Amino acid sequence: MIVVAAFAAHWYLSLFCQTFFLHRYSAHKMFSMSKFWERFFYALTYVSQGSSYLSPRAYAVLHRMHHAFSDTPKDPHSPHHTKNIFTMMWQTKNIYNAVLHRKQAIERQFDRNYPEWNLMEKIGDSWVSRAGWGIAYSLFYVFAFIYLDMHWAFFFLLPVHFVMGPVHGAIINWSGHKYGYANFDNHDKSKNSLVLDVVMMGELFQNNHHKRPNAANFGAKWFEFDPTYPMIKMLSALRIIKMRPAKATAEFETGHERRVEVQ
Repeated sequence: MIVVAAFAAHWYLSLFCQTFFLHRYSAHKMFSMSKFWERFFYALTYVSQGSSYLSPRAYAVLHRMHHAFSDTPKDPHSPHHTKNIFTMMWQTKNIYNAVLHRKQAIERQFDRNYPEWNLMEKIGDSWVSRAGWGIAYSLFYVFAFIYLDMHWAFFFLLPVHFVMGPVHGAIINWSGHKYGYANFDNHDKSKNSLVLDVVMMGELFQNNHHKRPNAANFGAKWFEFDPTYPMIKMLSALRIIKMRPAKATAEFETGHERRVEVQ
């Protein structure tokens, strides 16, 4: 059915932009790219996330803080210091907005080396844009209901379209720090929730990622498959991106690999 296909396309395109551009590029600088391709993926992130667009700068800052203060009270999104997944999302939203609008002092080690495009930031964060995308999603479902004989129950998918980016983040941060197994002792509660992470494109290998924050492949064991990594290798082969050697990548790190114990 076209509605299911559209939902899957939105889910995976948005998720790819989050893991590839926001996470592995903006926050970790695992590879480099030209200004043209940076703007291309910036725009693709806006289109794919639509009403739930996340700023690469704010995402990078929060993610670096998460690594530095993982599962401590200073972690911006730990499931172990909130009552449930909804309170965790609300807390993350408040911190994200404070960082986005520069209302919170940020340590210099977190607040540098990320892509910036002021025009796209203004458009993506505007209520006109967010409402416009929401209306577009709704009209598509109304069209499918009237002309494509869509069952009314599919309208329950609409809220996920509206907040697709935060939904992905909530799943990753909640499940990835509560459920699964650990290959490494990272002095936090990070877990690998799946062995073949085709649902979240490698993002649920949180235990591996917290051990090796600079590694583009989130899988560590031979049986762990990170579906984003082959895509990164393909983009590298096409010379759209350039992989950084591990040592060079470390030079671009901004403190998020530092594990800080907070009493």
